[in-house]
Amino acid sequence: MKDTGFPRADAEHDFLRARRRQVLSRLANWLRGEPDDVNIMLPFHEVVDALGYLGERKIGPRVIRLDSIVGSVDRGRDFDRRFRPTSGRVRERWERLALATRRGEAIPPIEVYRVGELHFIIDGHHRVSVAHAMRLSTIEAMVTEVRTKLDPSGIRYRGDLIVKDYRRLFLERVPLSGHARASVVFTDPWDYARLGEHVEAWGFRLMQDEGTFSDRATLAQRWFDEEFVPVVAMLRQADLIGSRTDAEAYLWVACERYRLIRTHRWDDEVFEAVRSQSR
Repeated sequence: MKDTGFPRADAEHDFLRARRRQVLSRLANWLRGEPDDVNIMLPFHEVVDALGYLGERKIGPRVIRLDSIVGSVDRGRDFDRRFRPTSGRVRERWERLALATRRGEAIPPIEVYRVGELHFIIDGHHRVSVAHAMRLSTIEAMVTEVRTKLDPSGIRYRGDLIVKDYRRLFLERVPLSGHARASVVFTDPWDYARLGEHVEAWGFRLMQDEGTFSDRATLAQRWFDEEFVPVVAMLRQADLIGSRTDAEAYLWVACERYRLIRTHRWDDEVFEAVRSQSR
């Protein structure tokens, strides 16, 4: 619908269009069988808990991209993931802000937390919703940067937080760093728990064999250098990785090795037994 030239009427139409788009989007997601959380804002506190909070600092006014705003500290029920209103409850205030925007009145900046490249609204949900409806690409914001233990990249939906949470717990048990840290990646969050148990058992056997005590960081690096890297190289030679990540292939074969022949060693017999079982 084209603008009428009357700001108040156009602001009312803006809201009705935004509501219609939200309803149609919800229907489309249902027809496509999308996950339940595909259209839900990411909750800030759940994200930070999953990633591990380290600290924060105010960095002041910034111009941020609207599409980088993915979640909220609260108010998650009034708007969907793209900040379209989910009911008529916010209509009065929404239309008042839309009218002010159309008249060119000054609008105060929103307040957000920044986690990596993602932003979470503290105050300003209606302003962001109106900006989206006006098809703007940026908005002024007062930004507080939050530092976390894990990189938030890869988070799209609420369900992704489970993987991040399990990975954070795994890295507390097995404190890898650098290349080693980046090399251990799973898609199933429970695999992080299984590998954590496996690495701790490996470290315990190593300390028993050597008769010495080592801290977690030392054992984690030794497991990666002395166990993970050479085993993954052998798996590649044996063509047993397939579509799995290196960590997924390692954990799968390590578990199969013990289930099939109950040994902690690595040799041709192990790989042949696993290969025969997977056919």
